Amino acid sequence: MSTARTLWPCAALPNAPLAGLTNMKVGGAAEWLLEPATPEELRDAVGAARERGMVPRILGGGANLVVADGVLPGVVIGTSRMNMIMRPQAPDHGATEALDQGLDARVAPSPIAEDPRLACWAGVTMVGLVNRMRRLGLTGLEMLAGVPGHIGGGVAMNAGGRGWEVWSAVELVRLIDPDGTFRDLPREEASPSYRNGNLGEAVVAGVVLRFGTGSVKEVGERINEYMRAKNATQPVTAASAGCVFKNPDPDASGGLSAGQLVDACGLKGRRIGAAEVSERHANFIVNAGGATATEVLALMDLVRDEVASQRGVELEFEVKRWLPGAAG
Repeated sequence: MSTARTLWPCAALPNAPLAGLTNMKVGGAAEWLLEPATPEELRDAVGAARERGMVPRILGGGANLVVADGVLPGVVIGTSRMNMIMRPQAPDHGATEALDQGLDARVAPSPIAEDPRLACWAGVTMVGLVNRMRRLGLTGLEMLAGVPGHIGGGVAMNAGGRGWEVWSAVELVRLIDPDGTFRDLPREEASPSYRNGNLGEAVVAGVVLRFGTGSVKEVGERINEYMRAKNATQPVTAASAGCVFKNPDPDASGGLSAGQLVDACGLKGRRIGAAEVSERHANFIVNAGGATATEVLALMDLVRDEVASQRGVELEFEVKRWLPGAAG
């Protein structure tokens, strides 16, 4: 333990198993798992890894990720301890001040109707964010109901669905640049695209979100509606990494989504070992019980190859795949 404290600026664990930290529940271990508790510790952890010639992999909620079997060399930085949501202390506080107030805030925030913003550290869970929205009557991201993962990862990949995306509510993102410095990026200076925050090698440390307001009852009802719709169409109780593929250009796919293409190729229920294309939604691969990462990754490649062969469409992975030797 003393060695870890000497090497790293935050809690650190060598040879740390990662399968239990992902929704797919497969994969090997990290040579080092660092667990910062604040944005400053995250910045220092990123800097320490880079000083040792390592490009750190950032682990949020593990919702959209498959980790390969074996040991991943280098550093994985988890953000689960950075689960802090704050309300700005005054309407005239800018987004930067909202993130700076930190744990020592002692002033009561303004009425929510006057300042419908939330400042979140990167490790805030989507579940926690939606619950806070429900309690405060905040609108704009009800569609996150039932979505796993952390807001930092959601911003980095511009998580979303049909007709909505996380960046629609972003006012400012606090980034850690590769040189180890903080940089605040206002929404108007950012260029997010479909399933990509386009943040380059920068790491999300925090985000300020701006919402609309409504009644607590109405917001709760909308959240419940999204939950019911998700439960009806997706394998929400199964171990999976969410949608495997991005939806392709409609002109190239004949207007079919990724899931519809996979279904049209007759691949629902296809298995390799205990990895299975979901019968409920063809753009999900589920761990049917005891699957290995090798099986999951092989099935992803098989599905992608079959769609290309049968339909002439090259699907692009939405799921992040952490393979030895390639930081992701």
